[in-house]
Amino acid sequence: MENKNTGKPDCGCDPYLLSLIETPQGQQPIAKKSNRSTGLILASITGGAAIALSVVCFPFVSPALRRVVLPYAPASTQQVENVMKALSNSSNKGKRLIDLGSGDGRIVLAAGQRGFQSHGVELNTVLVLYSKLAAWRQRIKNATFSRQDLFKVDYTKYNNIVIFGVEEMMPELEALFEKSLTSSSQIIACRFPLPNWKPSYVVGEGIDTVWVYEV
Repeated sequence: MENKNTGKPDCGCDPYLLSLIETPQGQQPIAKKSNRSTGLILASITGGAAIALSVVCFPFVSPALRRVVLPYAPASTQQVENVMKALSNSSNKGKRLIDLGSGDGRIVLAAGQRGFQSHGVELNTVLVLYSKLAAWRQRIKNATFSRQDLFKVDYTKYNNIVIFGVEEMMPELEALFEKSLTSSSQIIACRFPLPNWKPSYVVGEGIDTVWVYEV
C-alpha cells in the first residue's frame, strides 16, 4: 500500500523508525565514507614508506652518481688477513695508513689494533658513521674516519695506502699515485692490480689476492 502523504510504499512500519534508517538527502552513506577514509590512510602509509625508503637508500645510491664509484662490498676475513700480512712484511715503511673507500671500516680497525695510525675515507655517510661507532665501541683510538673524495687526499701523510678499487678506476688511481706518493710508501691493492706497475710481491690468490707495490 502507498502512503498518501509521502508517496512511498507503506510497509506498516513506524515512521520514526523508518526515519532512523533512511539516509538524509545529500549525505553519503556511512560505508562509502569509511571506504574513502581507509583509502586515504593506505595512501598516506604508502607515501610515507616510500619517502622513508628514499632517505635510507640515498647515502648508498648517491656515490654512484659521482665520477668515481667505489661500490660497497665488504672485505672477506681472508682479504683482511692478507692485507695485515702485507703490512707486517713492510714494518720499515712506517705506521701511517689510509684505506680508500673504507666501507664498514674493518681494514682500518684491524690495522689500528696492530698499532697503525689508520684512517679511512668513504663517500657514504652512513658507513662513515657506522665505522666511527665501531671504533668507539672497540676503543680503538688510533682508527679514524672521514667522508672525503679520494682524489682530494694528501697522500704525503701516509706510508701505506690500501685500495679496494674497481678495474675501471685503477689506471686513474695509478696516475694519481705517481704524482702524489713519497719514496717511502707502499700501495696494497685488493681485488684488482694497478695496470702498469709491477708488484713487489703478491699475497693470497683468487678474489682475496693482494698486490703490494713498494714505491
